Amino acid sequence: MSPLGYALLGALTLVNLVGFGAFGLDKWRARKGAWRTPEKTLVLFAVVGGWIGTWAGVKLFRHKSSKRSFQVKLAAGTLANLALWVAAWRLGWLESLV
Repeated sequence: MSPLGYALLGALTLVNLVGFGAFGLDKWRARKGAWRTPEKTLVLFAVVGGWIGTWAGVKLFRHKSSKRSFQVKLAAGTLANLALWVAAWRLGWLESLV
């Protein structure tokens, strides 16, 4: 793997961990009645590649798991990210990462 590939892998790992943590923190804040993380911020983690961490946060923390409108937004963010990966693959941009 190229240095750029390792950097991308590290960035994706980081955004997944931060996205996962954001769901845990927001759940904790919800229970305390404290300031909450905006939904668009939580969805943004999925859009930029942290969808594995965000979905894991939804499941593990049982946070926003019954709010259908948010589930639709998170699914759309996930699909947007996957579409970007497919486009990058089809355009040959990922070959330089290997």
